[in-house]
Amino acid sequence: MRLNQVTVPALDVERSIAFYQTLGLKLIVKSPHYARFELPDGESTFSLHLTDNVEGVERGPHVYFECEDLDARVATLKAKGIVFDSDPVDQSWLWREAWLTDPAGVKLCLYYAGKNRLDPPWRLNDQPA
Repeated sequence: MRLNQVTVPALDVERSIAFYQTLGLKLIVKSPHYARFELPDGESTFSLHLTDNVEGVERGPHVYFECEDLDARVATLKAKGIVFDSDPVDQSWLWREAWLTDPAGVKLCLYYAGKNRLDPPWRLNDQPA
């Protein structure tokens, strides 16, 4: 099984498209109520779907994008006008994270974890069935 895409709500599709293009995603599908992007690395896609109600979106899923050049990318995005909720911080779970919010209120994390993403020191050993 592979993750194909994540879809998040958008209150204003055009504004959200501009936001995600600034983050570096490539727009590949566009309609008045929907947009889909290719990510710069890998085969996954990311999409927006127009909604008029994002009540509770801040309690919804959070979307994580891994960036090997996290600190430099955050600085570049800030220079382009992207506002971050928090600057890059080293976390106790061995990830470095910076948080921001998209135009509809969806919480995003730009992070770098390297080998600790899939192989942290506390990873469970595979158990025979």
